[in-house]
Amino acid sequence: MNQKAILARAREVLNIEIQGLRSLLDRLDENFCKAIKLLGECNGKVVVTGMGKSGLICRKIAATLASTGTPSFFLHSSDALHGDLGMVMKGDVILAVSNSGETEEILKIIPHFKRHALKMIVMTGSPESTLAKAADVVLDVSVREEACPLGLAPTASTTATLAMGDALAVVLLETKGFNQEDFAMRHPGGILGRRLFLRVEDLMHRGDKLPLISEDTPIKDALFEITSKRLGITGVVDAAGRLTGVITDGDLRRGLESKGDIFRYNAKQLMTRNAKNIRADSLAAEAVALMEQHSITSLFVLDENGKPSGVIHLHDLLKAGL
Repeated sequence: MNQKAILARAREVLNIEIQGLRSLLDRLDENFCKAIKLLGECNGKVVVTGMGKSGLICRKIAATLASTGTPSFFLHSSDALHGDLGMVMKGDVILAVSNSGETEEILKIIPHFKRHALKMIVMTGSPESTLAKAADVVLDVSVREEACPLGLAPTASTTATLAMGDALAVVLLETKGFNQEDFAMRHPGGILGRRLFLRVEDLMHRGDKLPLISEDTPIKDALFEITSKRLGITGVVDAAGRLTGVITDGDLRRGLESKGDIFRYNAKQLMTRNAKNIRADSLAAEAVALMEQHSITSLFVLDENGKPSGVIHLHDLLKAGL
């Protein structure tokens, strides 16, 4: 195949898969709503089971459900026949996936599910199959054709099944009121976890490391505070301890250019007023966004009374992988 033929065939494959997904839209009906109701009312876990390529899709569906607030796990249908059925408990809901609806291993474990009165949702390309007839709810994920020219390798059918699983997970997420903090609790590791889990209070400098001076502090002493705390900034507070401004090393340089002998002034006369700030319980990712938006490298952390409880620097956020 030359390059033109290769690209033409690739586009054909993608179009077949796209058409398979579009066909699902017309088939969404009350059965989808019933499936959402069963999954939402599940008192145990959602057990997603399948074989072969469908089994691989099941793993992804189970993982997506679990990470978005619906406890779930994948049960390999063959392993279930050899002891893994012990993982299935009363109160669970079964989500069985089989394109043909005649997968032998799944059919063999249906009596176990029925014996324990477990509700079963079936995703299949054959709504009249044996598996579909045993289900409480059937989701039709059939496609007109597979992208495979032999019509053998699951392609468009697995894509359609995966998309239907995503639809279930996302609708469940919204019906349960699952939010960003809930997501963060399930993803504490890696960059994603750091962005969603780390808060400003976890990274900020506090106590003796917090650079602070009063409004009447001479600039000479302000310079010492900036230098000794090594953050390139100091906060300026009034008599009540509220933050009224900040002085950065940039403010000092600009002061030298415009005023000459800056050591004749005090902190209040040179400080930048209305400095950007943040709350301690804010996500660290929000601090990054605020710094980027205003082209600054530090934020003072204020309590409910406007008093500084900490300061966070861009370097702290970069070290944390944000």
